[in-house]
Amino acid sequence: QVQLVESGGGLVQPGGSLRLSCAISGSIFEYNVKGWYRQAPGKDRELVAAIFSTGPTKYSGDVEGRFTISRDNVMNVVYLQMNSLQPEDTAVYYCNVREFSRGAPDYWGQGTQVTVSS
Repeated sequence: QVQLVESGGGLVQPGGSLRLSCAISGSIFEYNVKGWYRQAPGKDRELVAAIFSTGPTKYSGDVEGRFTISRDNVMNVVYLQMNSLQPEDTAVYYCNVREFSRGAPDYWGQGTQVTVSS
């Protein structure tokens, strides 16, 4: 079984920082992409950041320069460091893992709420 558990969300003031963590349990195929998505009320779920098992990263234009995705392969945790948070960053953030293997499903965490407000 593969399970993803997000943590680190909460209430933060504009300009503040949070670090989200995604703890991964179970075996993940060597070649994969891990990402963070977010969904605000009334909006579609959108990709925020992704990191490929080979190393490259990808960010949405709205967060590039403020957010950083990283991973700890020893502890099997994916992080999203969020700096200079703004109210428009308010959303439920979801961790996602996609294996580059035939027939492999996406894995999703339960989500963690991030609220940016004064």
